[in-house]
Amino acid sequence: MSVHVPTPLLGGLSPQAFMRRVWQRRPWLVRQAWPGVRPPLPRAELFALAARDGVESRLVQRNPAAALARPGKGRGATAADGWQVRHGPFGRRALPPLARPGWTLLVQGLDLHVPAAHEMLAPFRFVPAARLDDLMVSWASPGGGVGPHSDSYDVFLLQVQGRRRWRVAPPQRQAPGEGGFVDGLPVKILRRFEPVHDWVLEPGDMLYLPPSWGHDGVAEGGDCMTCSVGFRSPSGPELARELLQRLADEAGDEAQEGLSPLYADARQPATGTPGLVPDGLRRFATRAVASVLRDPHALPRALGETLSEPKPQVWFDAGAEVPTGAAVRLDPRTRMLYDERHVFINGESYRAGGRDAAVLRRLADARTLAAADVSRLGRDARACLQQWAEAGWLHADASHTSEETAP
Repeated sequence: MSVHVPTPLLGGLSPQAFMRRVWQRRPWLVRQAWPGVRPPLPRAELFALAARDGVESRLVQRNPAAALARPGKGRGATAADGWQVRHGPFGRRALPPLARPGWTLLVQGLDLHVPAAHEMLAPFRFVPAARLDDLMVSWASPGGGVGPHSDSYDVFLLQVQGRRRWRVAPPQRQAPGEGGFVDGLPVKILRRFEPVHDWVLEPGDMLYLPPSWGHDGVAEGGDCMTCSVGFRSPSGPELARELLQRLADEAGDEAQEGLSPLYADARQPATGTPGLVPDGLRRFATRAVASVLRDPHALPRALGETLSEPKPQVWFDAGAEVPTGAAVRLDPRTRMLYDERHVFINGESYRAGGRDAAVLRRLADARTLAAADVSRLGRDARACLQQWAEAGWLHADASHTSEETAP
């Protein structure tokens, strides 16, 4: 993919121009961004997928009867103000009739389970993969939706079946002491929602929304399916917590192996104020924290490992060795990134340099590697590929080509 070539997907903008002029700045509606788009799977297969363990799914309903429903009825059910939310897996009989208005089935991580959904991500690879969350699909009956809400995501909302009306509002400032969402509901409904745009999307149309923009999507008619390609925007405290936890875990491993000094206070005098924290212990704690960050590569390494960590519900089946002379392709569930010194894959880091680093970076960017490139790897790098193959993280690629799906 060339980031300088205009594309219908972005309304005639090149990816470079889109990132410069639109990304995280304003909504962007593109009519017929993906002409002839098809749902990544039929409705019946989507419902069957929602019945499987290990697939993240939710059922959201709003109707007058739900307001009177007893909270806790069914698995994870809550009800307030007419809203009801349940979490899957769902047998088909647990889903409402197709003709009943006002219900939505959402399935997260469709790209992890359906090859066609994974292929739909290819045209969006002009955004760093470190930001990618997943492709979610939403199926709705007439009037179905999840209410006015906002996300901490950049999201591309691609209409693939039926019609959906979107009302869009800019980020709202809250009054002092006022929360952003209505209290007491099982869904996060915006307390303030003042839309400035009102669009109906047909199949092939796409709407991009930056984080914090309010939006309310309602199915117009039945059999409405929308694919959402989401790019996560972690908060500073959230990311810091994950990084510090990973660094602390590494330091804990060193302590268990006896590689870290213990606190020593052989000169501690008897004290008449036992509740006072000793100065020596405070200085020891300060040095301990500083030592974790002393290595200038520790934080970048922890960042790459954190960003490449699969979601908790992702599991890999054991794989097989890659035959000599075969190309390889990353498993759809694999997350692979790199920086100047490391290659990161599924939460693990590897030092890489020279030709091996260049080849492995190509694998991370393209998610496939030709047989000729595999043969150029050194012995240690080829051994890593075999380990990843046996773990199910990558597979032999019979096509020997790099495929790209484009609208």
